[in-house]
Amino acid sequence: MYGAQHLQAFGGLPAVDFQHKDRPADRPAADDVAWRISVDPYGDDDDRSWEEEFAGFLDAVDPAGVKVLIIGQWGEAYEEDSSVPINLVIAAADRLTSLEAVFVGDLEAEQAEITWIEQSDVTALLAAFPALTEFGVRGGTDLLFPPTKHERLRSLTIQAGGLPVQVVRGVQDSELPALERLDLWLGISAYGGDTDVADLAPLLSGTRFPRLHHLGLRNSEVQNEIAAAVASAPVVAQLKTLDLSNGTLGDEGAAALLEGQPLTHLDLLDLHHHFLTEAMEQRVRSALEPHGVRVDLSERNEPWDNRGAEGRYTAVSE
Repeated sequence: MYGAQHLQAFGGLPAVDFQHKDRPADRPAADDVAWRISVDPYGDDDDRSWEEEFAGFLDAVDPAGVKVLIIGQWGEAYEEDSSVPINLVIAAADRLTSLEAVFVGDLEAEQAEITWIEQSDVTALLAAFPALTEFGVRGGTDLLFPPTKHERLRSLTIQAGGLPVQVVRGVQDSELPALERLDLWLGISAYGGDTDVADLAPLLSGTRFPRLHHLGLRNSEVQNEIAAAVASAPVVAQLKTLDLSNGTLGDEGAAALLEGQPLTHLDLLDLHHHFLTEAMEQRVRSALEPHGVRVDLSERNEPWDNRGAEGRYTAVSE
């Protein structure tokens, strides 16, 4: 299954595809939108490279005004990795002087399944753009995130069908003093998601990112175990939103949450795409909603082939 779609917005701005054939008068101002740069290797311009498209973008739109950049399809996703567009963006850093947000790999299933997206060392962008406040990545294959330091980054999202544990460790070992939002799609072991609950201990301790108020540990095949660990994790006390959605959460994980530390200080508990029974849904709502906590329990699922817990599935895998 595949739940990642093209971004409709990023960095607080609506996403717009740059089209080199558009008339200048039809283009929005450089700072009004999140610009997505993509090429279609199977389309009418199948001989136009991402390098050519990006060069055209820099010539057509005032690069000094661009605030948000979305790197879309850069060619055959399983033949070229993301270092191709990343290096081109870094080479233009002296022109992209207002850049605040970057997303790498905004491809949907028709372009490439999420595990087909060949990533690279994405922290090179963070080093090149010290003013970034928001950063996102889609795809875990060959993704590298060595420990890095960035003073201004407030939001980090990594979407994967299987997130390598080395990436999780790299994020946790990074110095990100301004980080407020962290969203990790952990995925499944069959597609490289080899993070277990013990690997999350530094993050759950609450000592890594003192300003963190949103934590997403999502899309996991061990969502119940994560919920049980979160139930007693010190980091929860500092959160406003907790997102355990898109995974295999069942009644056992939800019960662990209710039996753990109080969650009534949260603004939102997001559990959508889950395997809770109606009775457990009601227990969760009754425990939290009277205290003003918004609870998202949409998308109740049934296990495949009546296989019980073994038939549960994440929202995003291949």
